[in-house]
Amino acid sequence: MEKPSPPPAMADIFRFLAQSMRYPTAEWFTDHFWSVLLTFLDALHWHEDQEALVSAKAGAADFLEEIQVEHTRLFINAIPHVAAAPYASVHYKGGDGTLYGIIAERTKKFYRAKGFALVKEHDLPDHIVYELEFLSLLARDDPEGQKIFLTTLFTPWFEIFRSRVLEEAHHPYYRVVVNLIDFFTREEL
Repeated sequence: MEKPSPPPAMADIFRFLAQSMRYPTAEWFTDHFWSVLLTFLDALHWHEDQEALVSAKAGAADFLEEIQVEHTRLFINAIPHVAAAPYASVHYKGGDGTLYGIIAERTKKFYRAKGFALVKEHDLPDHIVYELEFLSLLARDDPEGQKIFLTTLFTPWFEIFRSRVLEEAHHPYYRVVVNLIDFFTREEL
């Protein structure tokens, strides 16, 4: 009898969620990625969300293109403005509301204190992808640092961002992903 595989570690989950928020390309938005996402939803008993995604994919002429269009509309550009900017500085309670504001600097300082460096120095440190990648590293190496980061730098802006995505998303994919991020970050607290 085959042993069931162990549940994924939180570091792997955060890495997967970071990938889920990147611009979707054929290199990573594969059948394997899709299978892992549906497995997450099944394990959590989020069957409605699972059915919504399966239905959206089945009804799509080009599913990847639909996700790309939605990603661009939500997070990169839309008229009259980006629907849900994926940067903490824009949404952070008590921040200045500007791109690369005080919260981005605080985030970058926290990264450096924990030995995390951005791939490119000019990248915006408070982008959700980087923050989730950082949470992945902290989950593996520094659980106390993870709790501090979640409570002081992630949760205060993510709640607002999540609300914007849930309100603005036309496609179920990003609603499901932000709800997964919400679920797993709350689990860690």
